Amino acid sequence: MKKLLWIPLLLLLTFVGDRIGGWVLKQVVEKSQFRYTRLYKGQAEAEVLLVGNSRGLIFYQPHIEAITEKNTFNICYNGMPIDVARRLIEDYFEHYTAPQQLLLDVTMCDRSNNPLMAGFNMYTPYSQNLEELILDSIPKSGYAGKLSHLYRYNSEVFQRTLAYMNKSDESWTNERVMNDFLVEEAKNLKPYHISYDTVYSGELRAIAQLCQAKGTQLHFLVNPYYPPFAQSINNLDSIKQVILAETQIPVKDYSTLLKDHQYFSDYQHTNTEGSKKYLDQLKLDGILD
Repeated sequence: MKKLLWIPLLLLLTFVGDRIGGWVLKQVVEKSQFRYTRLYKGQAEAEVLLVGNSRGLIFYQPHIEAITEKNTFNICYNGMPIDVARRLIEDYFEHYTAPQQLLLDVTMCDRSNNPLMAGFNMYTPYSQNLEELILDSIPKSGYAGKLSHLYRYNSEVFQRTLAYMNKSDESWTNERVMNDFLVEEAKNLKPYHISYDTVYSGELRAIAQLCQAKGTQLHFLVNPYYPPFAQSINNLDSIKQVILAETQIPVKDYSTLLKDHQYFSDYQHTNTEGSKKYLDQLKLDGILD
């Protein structure tokens, strides 16, 4: 009989330990300077909101703020899917004054990313939008996060909060220059197809409707690729046409703006100097007012 008493006691200790551990990690997250923590702590007020995946990180905030004298906030992340981005945008509009402008690189609409979505479980205590998305898209992960608070922090996203514990993430970009090997290989690139599903158009349409309702100027962009790679993409034009038909917003295509490989870290990402060159062009074109 005494042995059987250990079972509920063990379960109780496990539950209490999980809740204490989850509370401790929650306090750690709330002390970070990571972008999503700042979003939910009321520290993300901005005039220009920047959205994308790793290719969106070329929205280099220090340079934008220097050439526009406007505050920026960036919700980009490596592999960010559009469904997660939409919920983060909705959370931003719920918590802050609508930004004057929103810049979104539409090439982020090339994938779903449930593993990364699960990483945002740690922010569900602050966001009903994220909680509903995760429960609907990956219910096992969503309910596991409700059962175990420690589970919410088992992700790369949590590790990023630790990396930016004592420093800003506003300069998150690539510094390296594309090497000669990649330049040579670019002469023999095979056709590249961007995965695009019409469901992504629905997400973009929801973002466009939100911006219109709030008076935010929305720009759909294609950020620069290394030109030989851009020319290998065989469905970019059709994607732009679909987005225009679904949202009534034209996509401004800068995919081949930068010619010199010195401006790139690889085929799909500019480095810091390339980012500045691109942003200067957006300023000249009136996109960055």
